[in-house]
Amino acid sequence: MRSTFRTIAVALLALAALSPVAQGQGAFPSKTVKFIIPFPAGGINDVLGRIVADKLQAKWGQPIIIENKTGAGGNIGADLVYNAPPDGHTLFITPPGPLSINQTLYKHLTYKPQEFVPITVVGAVPNVTIVRKELPVNTLAELVEHVKKNPGKVVFGSQGNGATPHLTANLFMSMTGTQMVHVSYRGETLVLQDMLGGHVDLFFGNVSAALALWRDGRIKVLAVLDKTRTANMPDVPTTAEAGMPDLVSTGWFAMVAPPKLPTALRDEIAKATIDVLKMPDVQAKFRALSVEPGGNSPDETAAFIKDEARRWGEVIKKTGVVVD
Repeated sequence: MRSTFRTIAVALLALAALSPVAQGQGAFPSKTVKFIIPFPAGGINDVLGRIVADKLQAKWGQPIIIENKTGAGGNIGADLVYNAPPDGHTLFITPPGPLSINQTLYKHLTYKPQEFVPITVVGAVPNVTIVRKELPVNTLAELVEHVKKNPGKVVFGSQGNGATPHLTANLFMSMTGTQMVHVSYRGETLVLQDMLGGHVDLFFGNVSAALALWRDGRIKVLAVLDKTRTANMPDVPTTAEAGMPDLVSTGWFAMVAPPKLPTALRDEIAKATIDVLKMPDVQAKFRALSVEPGGNSPDETAAFIKDEARRWGEVIKKTGVVVD
């Protein structure tokens, strides 16, 4: 009898030891979830994160807070997520920099991009050639000619070293044999504010950031850096139509989790997020911003990020971009 009681007691202790893990895995999320955004509030990265957070919050029944951790080309936010517990309660929504660019661009990183756990691509948006209204150019060809006539005088902005607008500008200079001055900002809204103030001449930013200002006639958009025109700017030609078919640059935003997130939890978060991205009202909000909704599987997302790392790595090596 004592042996039987002892066996039962050992079994109960073992079950008690395992139950927090089982409960934690079966009751996600069990507390507030954080979305870390590596750029300031108001930018497209932030806006998309908040749209997704609003829907997941309702689905999960737990609060989701947005934390904008800016600086160092997204590295500050990336480092925070990299060192967070792999329990799904801290997630990273980021453009390409921290996942596919910075490992080639920076000599030293405090995180390993390849160790993040991919969840899904949230959305993608083409970049466009934005110039201040007063700049005496109206086509991509005129812009090239203007930059050639003013070496080292044209100022281009970006939302940080290594961001796609920064690399795109370097690709543009490499292709045209020109030289411009780079000014780095913490976010796209700050670049555009300085453009309106006359301090920035050129910005290879995403169409979402430019849309309202373009419609109001406060900036000019010369070309879409994609293979097809964008529905919200139907009269703006592609770079191929403007004579520079190899000048292609598309921004995207992916959700990833800290290293060592359990596969079952990864799949659970991915399913919920993909379901949200398929909602008609979410898709309508994204497309109103010229963003194509994502929804890739975790494996597809991993392959996509790896391919983007190869592509942008080639651009960095070709153009000789160095930030530290």
